[in-house]
Amino acid sequence: MDKLIVVKIGGNIIDDEAKLSSFLQSFALVEGKRILVHGGGKLATRIAEAMGVQQQMIDGRRITDAETLKIVTMVYAGFINKNIVAQLQSLGCNAMGLSGADGNSIKAHKRSEGKASPPIGGGSLEGAVDYGFVGDIDEVNAELLHTLLQFNDAIVLAPITHDGNGQLLNTNADTIAQETAKAMSELYEVELIYSFEKAGVLLDVNDETSVINSINSSSYQQLKTEQKIFAGMLPKLDNAFAAIHSGVNKVIIGKAEELQQLIDGTKGTAIVNE
Repeated sequence: MDKLIVVKIGGNIIDDEAKLSSFLQSFALVEGKRILVHGGGKLATRIAEAMGVQQQMIDGRRITDAETLKIVTMVYAGFINKNIVAQLQSLGCNAMGLSGADGNSIKAHKRSEGKASPPIGGGSLEGAVDYGFVGDIDEVNAELLHTLLQFNDAIVLAPITHDGNGQLLNTNADTIAQETAKAMSELYEVELIYSFEKAGVLLDVNDETSVINSINSSSYQQLKTEQKIFAGMLPKLDNAFAAIHSGVNKVIIGKAEELQQLIDGTKGTAIVNE
């Protein structure tokens, strides 16, 4: 099988023009086929506030009402996606930007109102919350992505999906990366990289030298029980384990500025099967 690198880039990198530019230079130099999944950073929130559209967040997740959906679609699938594509083109990396609606690439369903929302990567259910027009993924069109990769160096995926009935949905980018990596593992030897502003999974969130080199399921459970992992990292780790248990060859979490070292396995935190 050919190798495929799926990279999720964190919002804090997208928010920093210099860091984003540096990351994309590294991404453009990665050998082989690549898929880049991005979120939206804080731009959508800033634009919404400027337009007088009140934003609600619950446990770090955006409540996506009808007006907010318009804004995140414009920002995520529009400006951010095409800005990334344009920068990659300037670096000699032929890239195609997509949302989930394009080519029917990612189908999802709207979370049922009044029911508990499924936590990222599985586990116990949360309290009853209506997240609005938020989607949980049903299917990633691996054949389409495979075909597009024959003609492009990279695909850039925005976190907007659709339900097949004309409704766009805002969808967690970490989950899109995980589900895309899983779907593509039928066709490629897939490596999934979660790149963000930290050096990896840290024992002390304020100490960049406290990186945990590798985590398996049993050590993860112990670290959670002992509350040694920053709570904001848990959804990302849940996604990582869901991927590694579903055919993805390798999952690494680490600093965006160290992308090649993450791919080489010399930096970051490796998520491993027992």
